[in-house]
Amino acid sequence: MTYVCDRLSLCCGGDSYQQFTEDAFLNAEEQCAVVQHFLDEVNRQRVFKQLGQVTWNDGVKFLMARKFDLKRAIDLFISHEGVREREDLLNIDPSDKYLQREIATEKFTILNGRDNSGAALALFTARNHQPPKTTHQIVLKGLIYQLDAALHSLETQRHGLVFVYDMTDSKYANFDYELSIKILNLLKGGYPARLKKVLIVTAPLWFKAPFKILRLFVREKLRDRVYTVSLSQLSQYIPRDSIPVHLGGSIPTSHKAWLQLCYKIATSETVDMDSYFISRKRSYSSTGDGESRSSVTRSLSSDMDLHFSDMDSETSKETVNEKHNHEDREKEREDVQEGNKDVLIEKESDSILMSGKKRRTSDGRSNADSRKRISDSSTLDNSPNDQQVSDLPIKRRPPSSGSNILDDSIHMPDQGGMNLKQLVEHVKSLRRKGLFAEYARIKMEAPTGTFNASKARINLPKNRYTDVLCFDHSRVVLPVMDTDPSSDYINANFVDGYMQKNSYISTQGPLPKTFVDFWSMVWNYQCQVIVMTTRTIERQRMKCGQYWPNEEQTDEQFEEFIVYNNGINTLKDYTETKLLLHNTKTGESREITHLQFTSWPDYGVPPATTFLDFLFHARQCQEEATKFMGGGWQGHPRGPPMVVHCSAGIGRTGTFITIDICLRRLEDIGTVDVQESVRRIRSQRCYSIQMPDQYVFCHLAIIEHAVRNGLIKEVDLALLDDSDESD
Repeated sequence: MTYVCDRLSLCCGGDSYQQFTEDAFLNAEEQCAVVQHFLDEVNRQRVFKQLGQVTWNDGVKFLMARKFDLKRAIDLFISHEGVREREDLLNIDPSDKYLQREIATEKFTILNGRDNSGAALALFTARNHQPPKTTHQIVLKGLIYQLDAALHSLETQRHGLVFVYDMTDSKYANFDYELSIKILNLLKGGYPARLKKVLIVTAPLWFKAPFKILRLFVREKLRDRVYTVSLSQLSQYIPRDSIPVHLGGSIPTSHKAWLQLCYKIATSETVDMDSYFISRKRSYSSTGDGESRSSVTRSLSSDMDLHFSDMDSETSKETVNEKHNHEDREKEREDVQEGNKDVLIEKESDSILMSGKKRRTSDGRSNADSRKRISDSSTLDNSPNDQQVSDLPIKRRPPSSGSNILDDSIHMPDQGGMNLKQLVEHVKSLRRKGLFAEYARIKMEAPTGTFNASKARINLPKNRYTDVLCFDHSRVVLPVMDTDPSSDYINANFVDGYMQKNSYISTQGPLPKTFVDFWSMVWNYQCQVIVMTTRTIERQRMKCGQYWPNEEQTDEQFEEFIVYNNGINTLKDYTETKLLLHNTKTGESREITHLQFTSWPDYGVPPATTFLDFLFHARQCQEEATKFMGGGWQGHPRGPPMVVHCSAGIGRTGTFITIDICLRRLEDIGTVDVQESVRRIRSQRCYSIQMPDQYVFCHLAIIEHAVRNGLIKEVDLALLDDSDESD
């Protein structure tokens, strides 16, 4: 043990070692033991994979980032390795000409100053980034190459990083949304660096919309420390003697000297980090402002000392690279005034559209003389660049078994999964916390495609939420109208069912400006049943536009489509409306069954029995409608796609689809695989199943179905009803 502690002391050196040991909750010997345990665990796996060994210094770095919590440090290391493997960043050659060309641009550098807390200053200069001239991989290699060098400093490990995003004189073409997300994903869950704050300097007006999206990628507490500042305000956050001259400070940049230091570190030469950085180590008698050593140590371990890589924790109900709040809390974390403004805009749009679309009573009278389309052109100037081509790694989609219409689906009766007994034992053993962790692993997986159509400037106003986009490879494509290429877009994806390709259309709640697109989709894909799992307004917020006439014997017209309400049956938990969809261009009419589930609570999930009754009624309506189509339908025996939507089209919608798929598999082969089913659904409709509670509910609904059908005996799952089990 003495030898191990000597190594730790040698690694940190003198006073730094004493300071280091007092920053953690363990004494020196305990810390040394944890480091050795960490190395034993991770290196055992690396030997098995024939990979190089993790060094003692790197072990200390990962453990320090997790305050010597062994499990969390190992999880961080695994995530870190996963990010590097996924983005092909495992081998960074300091002599690589592409890397050298990238780092020479000075778009990213580590300044030699520090903030008052001792945090290192990482500067990204947006105007120096030319997306067509490089790749995401090379940019990320340049960042990691320099961040690794910065973390060679113990002071940086202890006090973290301040990320300065300088947008001075930058143009729209300099901004790379996908790259920004990748950098955040790298820092939030796969890098042993504490991010103290993000300073966005001189943000242009067009950055407003991307900024709103990027802020969703941080936890709420850290979000409060993401600032947009002017040059004159920068000195309020960073000492002037640490700010570069070109940003209004007094210190010259020394990027060449920094790169020389990076190269020495990368080639294992001995370096003196203090020769580059301006040290701001605090005094341990008393600080200038009266703080004692103990108070400094307490602040370092307080909740305010956030790790960016902690942000995937389920202790917060927020996620990051997906729509992070509950389906019933969409945008609730946004500024209240901004949120009210959004509702007002939609209400105004709704009223304008209502005044423009023809509404008739049974006697044929019209209450409108004209109708006009609503275009939200004011949002175009705040849109991400539609010219960018996503550089996300494309994962291979789950294999399809062939082209036969009966089985060309990603959900097949394959091996694996669990029978009902195994499922019950699985749920009982994991409990709520374990299922939350299982969901968290799914959630951390990167998207499996691109979103170019959704991000096109002309299509952005058609998205209800700017952070809920649809994959290109599975998106629903509408017929092009009047040679307008953008008219083929709707925020909707095909999702396979069990042994049925394109069984569902998973879509957002229509906006007034997309009502026509919605009905065009229903008509062109011969949809017979619409499942709606939200109310139009919940807690005084618009969740979905009123895209169908909600009074009996009335109709509304949406360009060539007239929708007639032929009868309403209001039940306790859902409302069934028979709609007649008439195409004025062809003269044809079709009956559509609209099912609105109204018992999903504002927060949480509905009772399983209530939900199951609704799901099986939707199945029955689909079956009857398919029989009625007769020879008019030549596709899968279960009929055309069922339209399923909530507000964003991923939370409640994904829950409905997951349970339906799992129950059909259970009926066919007696097993279910909830985890893999969710993964596959998310490969077609990104981020389906938003919250861990929805993931837990999928398991409970399957078990409830089995119990009430006599497949298993009554199961006591009351332990899962205890909300205190969740973090």
